[in-house]
Order: sequence, then C-alpha cells, then structure tokens
Amino acid sequence: MIVKEFLELRRDKRTVAMIVVLPLVLLVVFGYAASFNVESISTQVVGPQAQQTAAQLRDPFEVDKVDPAATEAAARDRLRDGDAAVVVVTGAGTPKALVDGSRLFSAQAAVAETARMQGQLRTEVLYNPELKTSWVMVPALIGMILAFIGTIITSIGLVRERQAGTLEQLAVMPFRPSDVIAGKIVPYFVLAAVDMAVVAVVGRLLFDVPFNGSVLTFILGGTLFLFAVLGIGVLISTVSENQGQATQLALMTMLPQILLSGMIFPLESMAIGVRWIGYVLPLTYFIQVSNGTMLRGAPIATLWLPLTVLACMAALVFIGAVLRFRRDLAPSQPQAKDSETDQQPVGAR
Repeated sequence: MIVKEFLELRRDKRTVAMIVVLPLVLLVVFGYAASFNVESISTQVVGPQAQQTAAQLRDPFEVDKVDPAATEAAARDRLRDGDAAVVVVTGAGTPKALVDGSRLFSAQAAVAETARMQGQLRTEVLYNPELKTSWVMVPALIGMILAFIGTIITSIGLVRERQAGTLEQLAVMPFRPSDVIAGKIVPYFVLAAVDMAVVAVVGRLLFDVPFNGSVLTFILGGTLFLFAVLGIGVLISTVSENQGQATQLALMTMLPQILLSGMIFPLESMAIGVRWIGYVLPLTYFIQVSNGTMLRGAPIATLWLPLTVLACMAALVFIGAVLRFRRDLAPSQPQAKDSETDQQPVGAR
C-alpha cells in the first residue's frame, strides 16, 4: 500500500508540486514580503521654505517633489489624490506634515519619525486621524470577499457541473460558450455584489468606517474587479478535472492576492523582486480604488490608473476564459451538427 501510494503521488504531478515546490516558493516569496517596516515614505514639500525643509528631512522620508509655490490647499488635494503619503507644508512657524492615514503603515512610520524629530515638524493625520486598523482593513476585506466568491466558489461550481455532465448537455443546445459562461457566473456576480454592499454598510455601522467618495466610482471598481476574478474562476474550472483540483488552484491564486496586494503587508516594504507580483494582482488595484473612494474621497479622475488596469485585466481574463471554455468544454458546431445527423433515421438521410 505504501509503494502504491508513492506511485500514485508520482503520477499526480500537481499534488507533488504543492507538497514540494509550493512550500519553497512560499518561503522565498513571503520571506521577503512579510515585513511591516516601511523604509521609504513618498514625501512632497511645499511652501516658501520648501527647499530648506526638504534638505533637512531624513529617512524614511523620501522627497519626490519640492514646490515652493504650492499652498496648503493644494497640498491637501495632492494627499487626497494619492500623489504622496506625506506632504510637508512650510510657511510661518513650524512646518506641518500632512499624513495620509489611509496608508496605515506609512502613516505610523511617519508619525513615529516626526515624534523623534522633537518638534521640528507638526503632524496632522488625514482620512484616518486615529490610525484605526479597521478603517483600512474593511475596504480591503471587501475585495478579499469578492475574490473568494469569484475565484473559489465559481471554479468549484463550474467543475461540479462538468463532473455531473450538465455542461456537455448545455453545449449541444443552441447556446454559445459565452452564453453558457454568462449564465453560470451571473448568479455569483449578483451574490458578490450583494456581499460588497452588505460588508460596506456593516463596516460603516460597526466600525464607523467613513465613505467620503463617490458610490458610483466604488461600484465601477467593484464591477471591474468582479469580472476579473470571475474570469479567473472560469479559467481554473477549465483546467481542473475535479473539485479538489479546482480548490487547490483557487487557493494558490488567492494566497498571493491576500499577502502581496498590500492588504496585510505594505507594498513599500517588499523587496523589488517580490513587489512586482503585487502589481499583477487584481486585488492590489481594487484596494487602491476602495481606499481612495471610502477613506480619501478621491475623484474618479485620480483613480484612472487602477480602474484602467482592472478593466484591461477583466477583458483579457474573460476573453481567455471564453476561448478556453470553447476549446475544452464545449463541442464545436460541426460536431453538434454531425451528432444531429447521426441521430436521424437512415431513410431521412
């Protein structure tokens, strides 16, 4: 029995990869990514004494822009638009550091550093004045829930249909593969949309998380993100033979999204070799949209980059899912016609 089990494992290359290769990959990737220490904080300095103040700032403040002509109102707009994590406003009296509290770890590092500067900078934290973890986690948790439903539940549901043989029955009916996919994912899309609304409302009521931005922008970001993760779920179902394989692949795609999207560990603290993984994950960009709309009240014009990336991801993934579904699960139209011909009586041919 022991020898038989080893032979079975040798044939199941996917399980062997999860047992041997995956732990090593997780060790290397998350060993570099798992860090709460922010060593670089994107900083801008504005006001009459901007040049002198910028020269006095030290790590972790990394001055990206110096603008002596900008006012405090412009500095607040830049912080709202996500141009920097800290904007130092100079003028009469002690310079004031405006800190973006929606970037929790960067804000905590900035506040700690200004405290060590012993009065050289005043600090004002915006968008999350008390630096509450719940205010930052709730917008990210919305994305995690949408990713869970879109990836794991969708892939398992489609594979279950495939094992039961109902997909093949649908394929010989007058439906295109895109029609079958749309019919299968619409219920999951509606369920995820309801969950998104429920979590946002409950987070507002229980944790007093603000919603300062446009609801339409938030819905747009959630819709694009849902299309992306639903497409991933469909792709997983097309390469899985059973629900166990679908669950394995779905978990392998979920784990990086949770740990490398900035939801738990800040992207700024990750090594360059690992950080790029976060930039190819849909959850990274949905978190930027949800944080921007809920906490900072950022207008849609300043969120064009994450929205555009989500739109491109959704289009590419869905096109791939339809093509893969048509090739692997749905019989071609000529085959369907041939089978209809075979079923006709001999005299009718």
